[in-house]
Amino acid sequence: MSVKIVIKRYVPADQAEELTPLLRDLRALATKEAAYVCGETLKRVDGRGEYLVISTWRSLDDWNQWINNDQRKAIQAKIDTLLGEPTEYAVYQND
Repeated sequence: MSVKIVIKRYVPADQAEELTPLLRDLRALATKEAAYVCGETLKRVDGRGEYLVISTWRSLDDWNQWINNDQRKAIQAKIDTLLGEPTEYAVYQND
């Protein structure tokens, strides 16, 4: 059963420009994974600096493999260092 992953990041306005290429790198890496179905990145419109990524993976096991991917973890570490706080993840599936 597929899963949807909701990824939330809070980005200060002065760091948004540095974050964008890292998010693109993550997306490019994810799209090479056979289990990656789709994803989208949303920016909150009221200026609070919140970015939301919703991605779909073939299964929870596939997501877990991705979350432990060394290349992904290296990019994610750069993101968390840049933002000064960890990224939030939540996993959902159809009932």
